[in-house]
Amino acid sequence: MNPQFILAVAIGGAIGSVARYLVAIGAGRAFGTNFPWGILIINVTGSFLIGAFTGLFALKWDLPQAVRIFLTVGICGGYTTFSTFSLDAFYLMERGELVAAGLYMITSVVLSVAALVAAMQLVRVM
Repeated sequence: MNPQFILAVAIGGAIGSVARYLVAIGAGRAFGTNFPWGILIINVTGSFLIGAFTGLFALKWDLPQAVRIFLTVGICGGYTTFSTFSLDAFYLMERGELVAAGLYMITSVVLSVAALVAAMQLVRVM
């Protein structure tokens, strides 16, 4: 194990986690808490961000491995929230909101993958 990589993940993860918390709080205030808007926004923007980083690493940026790990595993890993996504989907289902749960799950996955593809395509044309 490389201590530099572990530190990169730890620092990036802290930054990503704080960002996730702030976005979730802001979305809750802006849109209410009856639907997990914050996590939906986080999953889509996190997927876009990791797609952009991956595309930039492949085509534009020649960065050290520790920096790549910091940005993807650290920041993006701390920021994206598919574990929380699963919990929110469960709570919607548990409350009997099956249509909202289905829409939430489908929308999260489809938009997150689309955001990643869009970011990678955007980087390719830059």
